[in-house]
Amino acid sequence: MDGYGTAARTGGPSRRAVLACGLALALAGCQGREGRDALRIMVPTPPGGGFDHTARTVAAVIEEIGAVPDVTVFNLPGSTGTAALARLVYERGAADLLLQMGLGLVANTHVGSASGPVTDATALARLFEEPEALLVPADSEWRSVDDLVDAWRRDPGAMRIAGGSTPAGPDHLVTMLLAEELGIGVADVNYRSYDGGGPVQAALLDDQVDFAAAGPSEQRSAIDSGQLRVLAVTGPERDPGIDAPTLVEAGIGLEFMNWRGLVAPPGLAGEDLAWLLDLVERVHASPEWAERLARNRWRDAYLAGEEFGAFLAEEDERTGRTLERLGLS
Repeated sequence: MDGYGTAARTGGPSRRAVLACGLALALAGCQGREGRDALRIMVPTPPGGGFDHTARTVAAVIEEIGAVPDVTVFNLPGSTGTAALARLVYERGAADLLLQMGLGLVANTHVGSASGPVTDATALARLFEEPEALLVPADSEWRSVDDLVDAWRRDPGAMRIAGGSTPAGPDHLVTMLLAEELGIGVADVNYRSYDGGGPVQAALLDDQVDFAAAGPSEQRSAIDSGQLRVLAVTGPERDPGIDAPTLVEAGIGLEFMNWRGLVAPPGLAGEDLAWLLDLVERVHASPEWAERLARNRWRDAYLAGEEFGAFLAEEDERTGRTLERLGLS
């Protein structure tokens, strides 16, 4: 079984990071820095996608809990997301700038050329994770993942597959890992990249593609309304809101979890880093954030500070190895 994307998961906060943050705040006399009145959250993709939705959810919670009164979310797409990472690193020491990121950006640094690795940034927090879902229109001829797999194996090139991420992003990566697990050559995969969940949904409903790999939160309304059917999810357990098996339950040895988090520029002063770590801890501990997790059916996977930094370094190395094995980097 390929356990890609499942290592180092935890459902609870990093108490070490929280205690270190509190100590740093006390030593630096930073309690007064609660008065910071502005924060920018940069999104490395166009409006409407998973990163954008996450960033705007984080911004709303920050304002609702009174942590920062003015939070601006702005999009800086380009170079498969790595242009935003390059901008973040350029603003070295800027304590008012965060980058919404996740597995997709980690992967894209291995295929893009606009930035260095994600480890150049300051790790703040991993917020949540979610599986991918294999989706078909309601009237699709395939009633189960077994039906889909049989058809794909018979004629790999004829199967049109949609994803809302660029090559090496989560939708593309899980498609290639699934093909590898099924014995389908990567070169034979007919993957079509769309600009976010909306275009993916339109492509499915207009019969432009046969199935899609996507985050279920991006397609929740279409799933709940019955427009789209989920044949399988890629996580280690079923999604409680979706009547579909995991790939492992279907006899396919692949687990895959996407995740999202926040990083800051490098070179932050100690008091600035302490304040930002306190900020993400306040967001995570709030009932407002818990409500958003439940509403979007995101799985809490909080890691903060050094523990997230260690996870990020491991994920960067593992993703690089996977992309090289698949011939995608």
